[in-house]
Amino acid sequence: MATYEDPPDSTSKLFNNVNRIEWVPISLTLVEYPKDDLFGKILAFISLAPLVIVVGFITLIIFRRDMHTITFFIGSLLCEILNSALKHTIREPRPVARETVYNEYGMPSSHSQFMWFFATYVVYFVIIRLHHMNNNTIMENISKIIIISSCVISALVVCFSRIYLQYHTISQVLCGAIVGIIFATIWFTLTCLIFTPLYPQIVSWKISEFLLLRDTTLIPNVLWFEYTNTRQEVRARSRKLVSMKSQ
Repeated sequence: MATYEDPPDSTSKLFNNVNRIEWVPISLTLVEYPKDDLFGKILAFISLAPLVIVVGFITLIIFRRDMHTITFFIGSLLCEILNSALKHTIREPRPVARETVYNEYGMPSSHSQFMWFFATYVVYFVIIRLHHMNNNTIMENISKIIIISSCVISALVVCFSRIYLQYHTISQVLCGAIVGIIFATIWFTLTCLIFTPLYPQIVSWKISEFLLLRDTTLIPNVLWFEYTNTRQEVRARSRKLVSMKSQ
């Protein structure tokens, strides 16, 4: 005699479908470190520096809307696209310890390439573009050394963290660093020779005026310019307010 079985309900169907889903981690945010290894934990947080830099880029673009910052950010995005293309061309796997976690390739290291692109570009910018009207002052030279050394040290530490945490081999990290330095050199050259002369025309467009885009190329040091002009404006408004109250 035939027996009757209840059909599986929708909950069990959904549960079975979920079990068949292959979950893939996002390599930008997933960082593992050896348990009870404080040094490894610190390096894991440091390896998130590219994500912090990207957030900083977006914040600067939203609040400053400077053409050079936007160009810098576009260069970093193109650097990541180049890294992805190189990975799928070379197809070298990650170290054995990470092959079970990541499906993507490891040559060259994207963290290393991004950090050295950023550090190299900043070095060029500080040496060539960042200066006061009275050059070679002691404070200016000290600030330049601090900025350059901070970027270079950050890039070195991130590279070391990728090797220590076994996400990349030494050759993968070195290759990423070389590609990042070369691409930063090319992009900074293109920015100075080709893109920068186009900024005055671009900021005059209606869409640029609507978005409040600005070109600060001719200003030697934007921070110093904004600082001095803000002080002057505050003093002028304070004197005007005092005079109005005295009347």
